[in-house]
Amino acid sequence: MTQKPCIICVAITGSVPRKSDNPAVPISIAEQIESTQEAFEAGASIAHCHVRLEDETPTSDPERFAKLGEGLRKHCPGMIVQFSTGGRSGAGNERGGMLSLSPDMASLTVGSNNFPTRVYENPPDLVDWLAAEMMAYDVKPEIEAFDLSHIFQAAKMAQEGRIASPLYVQFVMGVKNAMPVDRPSFDFFRETLARLAPDAEWCAAGVGPGQIVVNKWCVAEGGHCRTGLEDNVRLDSETLAPSNAALVERVVELCEKAARPVATAAQAREILGLRAH
Repeated sequence: MTQKPCIICVAITGSVPRKSDNPAVPISIAEQIESTQEAFEAGASIAHCHVRLEDETPTSDPERFAKLGEGLRKHCPGMIVQFSTGGRSGAGNERGGMLSLSPDMASLTVGSNNFPTRVYENPPDLVDWLAAEMMAYDVKPEIEAFDLSHIFQAAKMAQEGRIASPLYVQFVMGVKNAMPVDRPSFDFFRETLARLAPDAEWCAAGVGPGQIVVNKWCVAEGGHCRTGLEDNVRLDSETLAPSNAALVERVVELCEKAARPVATAAQAREILGLRAH
């Protein structure tokens, strides 16, 4: 069993879950800050952030991201702030309008794939622009790999100097019409990344009931974990998760059972090669 500290990322809000799905989903900036602080105190060292309008509609509004980032840095000292450039919150370059705020990290999907009812479009020119903005503002990308081709593309971009090395790649599993929660595929993703980018760090996210399954795989195999209400609003089929912190606590328990340490924010920054807080 690896003794590498496990970085826990909490995806606090996302673009899809609503209060009607689970009242604990934080929507307002104040709610997000409070929910993240609880998750931080429970063991999370990365906050993956989306912002919403008052009616719960997702947005890429830089002003809202600025307020959220300011609040997280105040109430969660040292925590890694990661902004989403995902396609549900805006179109085209609007998706990267918050990168000039220089968060520690930002999500970057380097290819397209299917979502439940739409195509998640990531055309090459947009990917290149987002990557260039991240380089310009010293933002480390978290590569969200929904497909095997995304790992190859990320490795190619790193080799060409279009994104910084070492890579941090997250395997996203369980989105309907995309990569399922499948153990042989998970293992092949890990093996492929190790072959193409031996110095890369990796994590994985499981959606819905796959969240805890993928968490267990990551802890056992030396990767890092993502959890949170963006991906899963339940503890089990009959129980809503009471908070983001409750989902983080599940991962902490998995680490304790495996005798694997949970990364502090400072350790996570060191592992990912990020600037000190």
